Amino acid sequence: MAPSLAAIVLAGGKSSRMGQDKALLSWRGMPLLRRTCEVALQCSSPVYVVTSRVPEYRPIVPESVQLIPEDETAFQGPLVGFAQGLHQIQVSPIQPDWVLLLACDLPFLQVPLLQRWIAQLDQVKSPIALLPRSDKGWEPLCGFYQGKCYNHLTDSIARGTRSFQTWLSQETVQEIVFHPNPDIAAQEKQMLFNCNTPADLLQVPIMPE
Repeated sequence: MAPSLAAIVLAGGKSSRMGQDKALLSWRGMPLLRRTCEVALQCSSPVYVVTSRVPEYRPIVPESVQLIPEDETAFQGPLVGFAQGLHQIQVSPIQPDWVLLLACDLPFLQVPLLQRWIAQLDQVKSPIALLPRSDKGWEPLCGFYQGKCYNHLTDSIARGTRSFQTWLSQETVQEIVFHPNPDIAAQEKQMLFNCNTPADLLQVPIMPE
């Protein structure tokens, strides 16, 4: 039986390096946040968005997506935002085996490639996460976490951890295996590209609304 899967999309950042709300940047005629949610919905259900901008984002995300309010004045980074999303899952009637975590600004996500990664979840036993690795280390905002990781995460946050890399260094993580075909593997690695700055926009055909 395939493992059950929910998804959390993080859209709580202030986009300070971008200078405008990157979740609303248009990609192929669609806001980045909506496209990320639609990709997530094709891979999992339910889908949650953690954000401090519920009124702004409600009209642009699919109706089935649940928005989790985040206090913008107390924003503590994506790790805490992830914990807030996991808390919502913990109190839901259905507990998924795995959670797909995505940043809202990943323009190159592809459903078939994510589904290929999902197929690798059956091979994961004890590791807390299944994540891609790049030259920079683990890529925590485009990967999978065991649903049971909530207690591990909140314990680490209570000790003062605010960095994904710090938390993951305390846990056992399994690496996603990229496709043996180098062209497909290149597309998988491209999915990890996110838009943080105006310079990043020059690398993809995205235009502000």
